[in-house]
Amino acid sequence: MISGKKPTIDDVASLAGVGRTSVSRVLNNGPNVRPQLREKVLQAVKALNFKVNQQARSLALGETKKIGIIHASDFDKEPNSYYSAGIEIGALRACSDLGYALQTHSINQNSPKVFDLISDIILNNSYAGIILTPPFCDDNNILKMAISNKFPTISISAGLKKNNLVPNIGIDEEKAGYEITLNLINKGHKKFGYIQGIEKHLSAEQRYFGFLRAIKDANLSESEMLIKRGNFTFKSGIELAQKIIESDNRPSALICANDDMAAGALFSAHKLGLKVPEDISIVGFDDTPVSEIIWPPLTTVHQPLKEFGYAAVKTLVEIIEKRVALDTCESQLIDFIIVERASAAQFG
Repeated sequence: MISGKKPTIDDVASLAGVGRTSVSRVLNNGPNVRPQLREKVLQAVKALNFKVNQQARSLALGETKKIGIIHASDFDKEPNSYYSAGIEIGALRACSDLGYALQTHSINQNSPKVFDLISDIILNNSYAGIILTPPFCDDNNILKMAISNKFPTISISAGLKKNNLVPNIGIDEEKAGYEITLNLINKGHKKFGYIQGIEKHLSAEQRYFGFLRAIKDANLSESEMLIKRGNFTFKSGIELAQKIIESDNRPSALICANDDMAAGALFSAHKLGLKVPEDISIVGFDDTPVSEIIWPPLTTVHQPLKEFGYAAVKTLVEIIEKRVALDTCESQLIDFIIVERASAAQFG
């Protein structure tokens, strides 16, 4: 075997002094394998540190080991820059580790045929299980359809605990919204702008509710805050931030429900001649790669998207392989952190 090269099944067979078929029978727990033969093969596996390729093994056995993940995508607008990709990276890693394949679907959340499209994916594509991201993870009709068909289903970032009909992976969105606002309040800010996300994205709404709770706890007036409804895109951040900045009651701090809109808000601030953070502090949410490469780099909430994807697949595989009932499988809250960079500063 060439030094540094991963050992193959043929290397195991050669070291054990047996045929390739015999090694395969041992690794796949085949019947009628003599104890002496099994011991030889396992010793060779250990000596070579041989790792079974789970995906190849699944294909060889003819097993259906495919997981689907469904994202929202309004094709008339530019996509979110990283949210879906981050989740997919984590999910792909878990699938590779656990011997599953991953296939993604993008569906326009505004289509009147959403339920039919997702039902077709779930019931007719031979998936072992499915992962739903916002806003589909908050659609009770879709969730109840999956449950009634006893179909393994996991949600990522579902908005309300009472709607968690299937296990959910996410962070405490309301707490995150509270803490990013409190971070700015502690810096002396009292006048805020807030750009919300899509109304149906309930987890993003929880971020806004956290903002409102922080404002109330600080005895600040909600009526003096400038609130605009965005759609998570860079373009909406540009347009809405300009309106907020040009208002008579310009805030000293602007919170955006995701990093793409915050990047757009930074663009508008620069365009209008404001210095960030000297004239206005701007913060985002998600800690996507764009938050580090724009100027100034964004203060934001780090949402562990790759961990979401990995944990979702891992939980889903446990449900699939152990035949765990969906209503007995617990949801998971993963920790978030506030990442402080140069776009927010002390005020006054």
